Amino acid sequence: MKAIILLLLLPVIGFSQNTLSIQVNNVESAKGMVSVAVYDSDEAFLSFDHVLKTKSVVAHHGSVLLHIPDLPAGEYALAIFHDENDNGKLDTNWLGIPKEKVAFSKAKMKTFGPPKFKECAFTMSSDHEIHIDL
Repeated sequence: MKAIILLLLLPVIGFSQNTLSIQVNNVESAKGMVSVAVYDSDEAFLSFDHVLKTKSVVAHHGSVLLHIPDLPAGEYALAIFHDENDNGKLDTNWLGIPKEKVAFSKAKMKTFGPPKFKECAFTMSSDHEIHIDL
């Protein structure tokens, strides 16, 4: 009987969904929104067309908390930015350098561009909490 119950629950256990909680620190002002993009592959990383999930919250001076529900176990990387002027996009200068604060999970902006997916990636197998400084 226990084996039958286990077999019936196996699909539910195998596809369990998890919540990612992201605390973003060093938010410099209460203007605009703080946005996060979740990526699940190197090919998709930092592409606006291939974001797995996104979430935005109203900015607060100090820190904000975002929750991304319904993520299966896997490897993910995050890109976060403070959209101070609330125009829904990351503003850059003529060289493509961000004018607004950006951050990544487990890595920092490099001198000549953003980090790679593998430098930012973390593995999630259950509910997970991450702290990121802007």
